[in-house]
Amino acid sequence: MLAEDDPARALGPALAWARRRGTDALHLLAESSTGVLARRAAAFDWPISVWHVEGRTLLPAIAEPLTPPPPSRAEHEALIPAIADGGARPVIEHGVVFGEVRGLEVCRVVDDSATGAVRLEVGVGVHDREAFALMHGDVPTVEALRRVVDAVTRYRQPGVVEHPLSRLVPERLLRWELEQEPGSIGLASLVATEPPVPRPNAKERMACSALGATPDGGRVVVVCSVGVDLDVVPYAADARLAAADAVATWVVAPERDLVPITAELTQLLHRPARLVPAPTAI
Repeated sequence: MLAEDDPARALGPALAWARRRGTDALHLLAESSTGVLARRAAAFDWPISVWHVEGRTLLPAIAEPLTPPPPSRAEHEALIPAIADGGARPVIEHGVVFGEVRGLEVCRVVDDSATGAVRLEVGVGVHDREAFALMHGDVPTVEALRRVVDAVTRYRQPGVVEHPLSRLVPERLLRWELEQEPGSIGLASLVATEPPVPRPNAKERMACSALGATPDGGRVVVVCSVGVDLDVVPYAADARLAAADAVATWVVAPERDLVPITAELTQLLHRPARLVPAPTAI
């Protein structure tokens, strides 16, 4: 099967396709991200071969090791107090410093493309940050951030579907809710963790992960997803690899999204994952 649209996220759909067709093996071809695909394929107890396409040549893909995320720069971290003063939650993912409100990125520390100066930009995504700067350039950054935080908090609520702010990256909203109430899924605590690979952008839907503790002290990798996402299982395998000492992997999603093929894929892992219905409607 040839991976075309987003090779890094092609393994789950390809594996589901192969299982439904009754084939006994999967050969996945891609022009990029083959190292990530090969690493995730190795987590399954099923014959999966990943091939790197180079012109008319097929080369066996070499699994790319999962490496620690790069550190953030000190001059970027220096703006973390401003993010907190503006009411957002400071977050660092793969060296990027930004602020979130209930899982939605509302500001980011960036370098000025012309001067190289470090500054805090307010907005949801790069285009929104640019538009916000044009419209509100005379408003102090912390004050501007407080306005955005208030607006996002008002609409980013469980069960609210009529506003775009409530529909963006719902899996991160789900994770935030579980962090507030880990007992709702039987955990004593839950803390968000960095994704195993960087997110393409602030608005793209992609599973997210957290590290939880059971009442008896066990460590659990929790992967949150909203919508039927066949790539959530390969993602969960990567998240489990990143947390080497975790004893279990749970995939949490709305019950409507825990479809039979997802359950089947979780059982194909070397270390099968547990499917957990989300306690709230997202």
